[in-house]
Amino acid sequence: MSQPTDNSPSRRRMVRGAALAGLGALGGYLASRTQADDMVWQIDPSKCIACDKCATECVLNPSAAKCVHAYAMCGYCRLCTGYFVPDAPELVEAAENAQCPTDAIRRTFVEDPYFEYTIDEELCIGCAKCVKGCTQFGNGSLFMQIRHDRCVNCNECAIAVACPEDAIRRVPASQPYLIKSVQSLPPTKPQEPQA
Repeated sequence: MSQPTDNSPSRRRMVRGAALAGLGALGGYLASRTQADDMVWQIDPSKCIACDKCATECVLNPSAAKCVHAYAMCGYCRLCTGYFVPDAPELVEAAENAQCPTDAIRRTFVEDPYFEYTIDEELCIGCAKCVKGCTQFGNGSLFMQIRHDRCVNCNECAIAVACPEDAIRRVPASQPYLIKSVQSLPPTKPQEPQA
């Protein structure tokens, strides 16, 4: 029995079949990768409860989720509950009075009684303590977002899996941020008139 030569029809069919199978697999991979690249993970600020999962569950250390500030919503308060712990003995910038464990929030005097608060994202670990304080006692101008210059866009986001409120979802890469504004907040229940 003779071995097929390099030019035999069966050898050519086998090589052609292997090449087509390889091209099909490569095409399928590229198509799925292109589709995945068109979508990115993001936190919906209207659903986020500042649970600390962004800091502990992200595959990156520190997390790709960072606190951001909606300056248009901010009251520039002297007593910012995103900056200070609720029971701060005095309103001084000492570590024991601060919400942020990494000193990622900068407080700058504007004019009496106003202060501006900025986030140093390099120091932010995504713990959301400031977001929780701002949401519970303030106007909610601090919120969490996944920063896409850091995020590796995992097929299944570990934070999304752990999120108790399903606040993390895929959004188009062309509009990767879900910005918090007064218009994006859920409607509030009207206050009952006092007698």
